[in-house]
Amino acid sequence: MFKNIQIKIVILFTVIGIAIISALGLFFINELNVLNSDILTNQLTIEQVTTNINNIFNQTKITLIISIIVFILISILVGIFISKVVIHPINKLIKSAERIASGEELDIGNKEDNKDNNEVNGLVNAFDMMTTELKDKLSEVSKQKNQIETILLHMTDGLIAFDMEGEIILINPAAKKLLSISPEDNSFEDIFKKFKLDINMEKIIYLENWTSSEQRIQVQERFINVFFAPFKNENDRPAGIIAVIQDITEHVKLDNVRKEFVADVSHELKTPITSIMGYADTLLEGEYDKDTQDKFLNVIATEARRMAKLVTDLLTLSRYDNNQNRMQKEAFDLGELVKKCKEKLEIEIQKKNHKVNCFVTADVPPVYADKSDIERVVLNILSNSIKYTKDNGEIKIYVGFVYNDAYIKVFDNGIGIPEDDLNRIFERFYRVDKARTREMGGTGLGLSIAKEILDKNGGSIDIKSVVGQGTEVVIKVPTKDNKK
Repeated sequence: MFKNIQIKIVILFTVIGIAIISALGLFFINELNVLNSDILTNQLTIEQVTTNINNIFNQTKITLIISIIVFILISILVGIFISKVVIHPINKLIKSAERIASGEELDIGNKEDNKDNNEVNGLVNAFDMMTTELKDKLSEVSKQKNQIETILLHMTDGLIAFDMEGEIILINPAAKKLLSISPEDNSFEDIFKKFKLDINMEKIIYLENWTSSEQRIQVQERFINVFFAPFKNENDRPAGIIAVIQDITEHVKLDNVRKEFVADVSHELKTPITSIMGYADTLLEGEYDKDTQDKFLNVIATEARRMAKLVTDLLTLSRYDNNQNRMQKEAFDLGELVKKCKEKLEIEIQKKNHKVNCFVTADVPPVYADKSDIERVVLNILSNSIKYTKDNGEIKIYVGFVYNDAYIKVFDNGIGIPEDDLNRIFERFYRVDKARTREMGGTGLGLSIAKEILDKNGGSIDIKSVVGQGTEVVIKVPTKDNKK
């Protein structure tokens, strides 16, 4: 619309200018022609020629003045037209924009607004529609911006965006926490130079296909994985770098546990296999008397049983880890179970000449758990007390009830466990004294299995010990009523 008005104004003034110039030119040419004709025919004297020329110039001046007056009048009319058609709508647009900028809503139904709208042409109406649509778009953009900011604020992964100069243009709280970023760290170099990474922005942006974009760093006790990726602007030109930061501490720990587990299993299997192969090869190489053969075969059988027990324990742990062990829970008397376990270990007790007493308090309600699993736990704890208590030791067993759990307390005056080892005794293959434990036939998995069993049955196990004084083990098993 503005373009059409401009064209009309230019054409109008051009036509007026051409008309005025043409009129003056024609008038001046006509008078000169008449004067020239009179001079050629010798009809005029010099005085008359001079007079005629003066008259022509005077008439031209008058015509010019009239033309200027007409031009001024036309300009005034054009100015009024422009003011009404162009300037007034523009002023209206400015006022409407100011009202919108101040947060005031335009009420199309308002009389004053209707009056103003009637005074302007379709340009103002179009602008009102445009501003309304623009406000809707801005509102949507603001909503999306708030959503993105909320996501970034609550992300567990860190995110940092750098411009081409390496300055931070966006960073979320998780990134500051994971990388321990201080307020003075404002650039790519400030943040990553202290980790001594073999990487820089130029490599990431221009050598993306030849440069590793993933780096692992350690921040205090945490392991952090940082992934770098360049981003581009609307012209498909590099605009900066985004760094995504992830805390992989748990993954690293689990990976280390897995490696240790594989190493421990390999070592535990290698030792008996080496013994079995050594004694078997010795028997095959020569003839030995029956006593020597029996001795060698006894070692082979012992190591084979040890391997079988280790494999059985590993399979048990695997079933519990994968929830493949089917528990058959039932109600049973915990005191009777403990007494039966004591009877099963009577031979070991007599070998070491221990004094073992079992006390069951009155009115212990039945427990609700997998009976065979709980029996395995009790046998493991009692076996440990018997093994690690010196000959002629004393072991006391109490079965009672507190709150909603039945409990078993086992006290011994054995060798005890160092305080530094108490926090790790439930780890798989962890032994306080590896040589002594292996000598006694232990696999280092008994307490791990016991804890797994009690966790699955809703119970718990706690161990307290003092080196040289003995150990106290407390096992809790939920009662039938508590389970319900």
